[in-house]
Amino acid sequence: MKIINLYEGVVPISSSIRNAWIDFSSMDCSIVAIESDVIRDGKPVVGYGFNSNGRYSAGEILRRRVLPRLLEAEPGSLLDEQGGLDHAKAWEVMMNNEKPGGHGERSVAVGVVDMALFDLASKIEGKPLYRYLSERYGDGQPDDSVFVYAAGGYYAPGKTLTDLQDEMRGFLDLGYDVVKMKIGGADLAEDLRRIEAVIDVLDGDGSRLAVDVNGRFDLTTALEYGRAIEPYGLFWYEEIGDPLDYHLNATVAEHYTGPIATGENLFSLQDARNLIRYGGLRPDRDTIQVDPALSYGLVEYLRIQDMLRQHGWSSRRCIPHGGHQFSLHIAAALKLGGNESYPGEFQPTGGFADDAVVEKSRVGLTDTPGIGFESKAAFYKVLRALHS
Repeated sequence: MKIINLYEGVVPISSSIRNAWIDFSSMDCSIVAIESDVIRDGKPVVGYGFNSNGRYSAGEILRRRVLPRLLEAEPGSLLDEQGGLDHAKAWEVMMNNEKPGGHGERSVAVGVVDMALFDLASKIEGKPLYRYLSERYGDGQPDDSVFVYAAGGYYAPGKTLTDLQDEMRGFLDLGYDVVKMKIGGADLAEDLRRIEAVIDVLDGDGSRLAVDVNGRFDLTTALEYGRAIEPYGLFWYEEIGDPLDYHLNATVAEHYTGPIATGENLFSLQDARNLIRYGGLRPDRDTIQVDPALSYGLVEYLRIQDMLRQHGWSSRRCIPHGGHQFSLHIAAALKLGGNESYPGEFQPTGGFADDAVVEKSRVGLTDTPGIGFESKAAFYKVLRALHS
């Protein structure tokens, strides 16, 4: 297998919604196509990748550093002994001459290409990604369905409590049992009214509702909210403060007995290890949300999984951020606890195959070779335009 061409572009995923920290009015993401010399049905096999929502496109890093290194590499340096793609070797090529630390958008750029390489390799073998991954990195018996929850409940101009309730009813109608909403973008009294309005839609069951702060709170506010929401028995209290403020997270964990979730804005093995060492998370109830697409790709995510096992964490305590097909395959292959889902936002990149059906908050996987972007018509049209 040899890489023939690399293509890079940007797709907008903008929206008028906001969370407690940012709005999405100018949000975009990078997309990549990797064309190989392998021919199927008269056409080259092409792998596709994109960065998850919540981080901007990383085109400058892709164009100046990551993609040229792959193109300039000796073809054999990217392959294993059987002549197939060696993902760890490709990762080392992309990271050549990069200093440690300072992860940020570099981790996004590498993650985009890593995704495309996994899509390419599993297509070449004619297997859906989750089976390809399970055979190489799992036990060969992937989950046949994955738990998913519906993320929404954003702040938006003119959005009323009734609008919020209608949004959540729509998620339930789609087959989700668990939903998530944003908090921290209003005062405590208003957020409590919003939480109670959603719990009413959930037949009074707060354990079916997760709340997400998006890193907004200082310690005093985090503890104040924690005391106020603990009686609801929520599914989890997410990303309470700055993602690198491990002391804040540990202090909240000492006082808030309900589940906590965090990690979507940690982009490396080192940062994830520090979270486990110093963040006070409890492996019997808390959730790690590292997003493989944003954190140097699956190669790095596998290292994070190894680290978690060494610290006594089950893979079932991991539910990646992002709501996209790549993490869905990873969740099934590595037997994670589930995957985020965005039924109504971040198009055309977000969501699963067009014919995916959610039943009781679980979704099956496509048998399309690779990640299955070809089964997501609107996004596949955008990806195809990169190279056709």
